[in-house]
Amino acid sequence: MKKEIHPDNYRPVLFIDNSDGTEFIIPSTVKTTETGKSKADKKEYPVFRVEISSATHPFYTGQDKVLDTAGRVERFKLRQAKAKSKK
Repeated sequence: MKKEIHPDNYRPVLFIDNSDGTEFIIPSTVKTTETGKSKADKKEYPVFRVEISSATHPFYTGQDKVLDTAGRVERFKLRQAKAKSKK
C-alpha cells in the first residue's frame, strides 16, 4: 500500500445486524462508541450496528417478505366502488 494516503483509524470493526444478530468483522473507518466481543473469535472489537445486511436482506436471502397486499387491494376496490356509487 502507498504510505500516507490511508486514514489512521482503519481497523477491524464488528458489524452486528440488528435483525437477527449476525456478526461480520470488516476493516473500516466508521466511528463507534460501543465495543463488544465477537462470537467467532472472542476478541474485543469496536461495534457498529446495522439495520439490515446481506444476511437478512430479501435480495440476498431470496425470501421476500409478503405484505398484506390482498387486503390492500380489497380496501382499494371498496373505496373505488364507494366513490363510483356517490357519483
